[in-house]
Amino acid sequence: MKEITILSGKGGAGKTSVAAALASVAENAVFCDNDVDAADLHLIFNPEILETYTFDSGSKAVINTEDCMNCGLCVDYCRFDAIHLNASGNLEVNHFQCEGCRLCERVCPSEAISIVRNENNFWYVSDTRFGKLVHARMGAGEENSGKLVTEVRRKAKEIAVESKADFIINDGPPGIGCSAIASVTGTDLVLLVIEPTLSGLHDAARLVELAESFKIPIQAVINKFDINFELTRKVEEYLSEKNIPLAGKLAFEPKMVESMVAEQTIVEFAPAENLSKEFFSIWDKIRF
Repeated sequence: MKEITILSGKGGAGKTSVAAALASVAENAVFCDNDVDAADLHLIFNPEILETYTFDSGSKAVINTEDCMNCGLCVDYCRFDAIHLNASGNLEVNHFQCEGCRLCERVCPSEAISIVRNENNFWYVSDTRFGKLVHARMGAGEENSGKLVTEVRRKAKEIAVESKADFIINDGPPGIGCSAIASVTGTDLVLLVIEPTLSGLHDAARLVELAESFKIPIQAVINKFDINFELTRKVEEYLSEKNIPLAGKLAFEPKMVESMVAEQTIVEFAPAENLSKEFFSIWDKIRF
């Protein structure tokens, strides 16, 4: 079983479109959306949810206004400015600012503050026309996305072992943050999607450093290579210098957007297009 993680140095480079298109050509694979902060692979896969799980991403403070004396100690001690007077004159916690450090609970003389676990994050096991999909949904401002990535990857691997799948294909997050690190760790191949722009090349170089630090093999795809041939050449030169194989070059194709609107991959929507055929070539290069 081979685990392939599709990443990009910046958002909007096209990794989800690439992941979805590869789903149309891959066989006997399990899919996992590692971009838990902004998951969108399900928009194309149109999954049927089979299992739902709650993910514990931390704690938040809650004030019982009946017991609260409005002494203000919690306000004075909160380093995150998470506690304020509301319109009713009662103290309340802004959960987007609260870090769950418990200091307010400890200093409250009336024991009016309690700590509750977050239950605003969920992850799912779903059935799709391509196979099983493990994906997640995090609430706005929630944390521990790296831990959630690890959890969905663990489940995807469990399903792959049970079903004797040949591949796990991960649609990863952009950048080099915690969720990207959790996506890279232990994977067999990083497929790097790069746009031919200065920011795309700069951010891709940072991601290459991350993958190299874990000694993960890398291959690359240049998306919309024909929008700037000069920068495409620079990207190719960079990949050559780093000894990173170029798995394919994808042309700009308006039908790619049309396929997403139709909730289909480009291979499903326009199989005769050269762009669709290129994904078969890319898959042949990265699958071994």
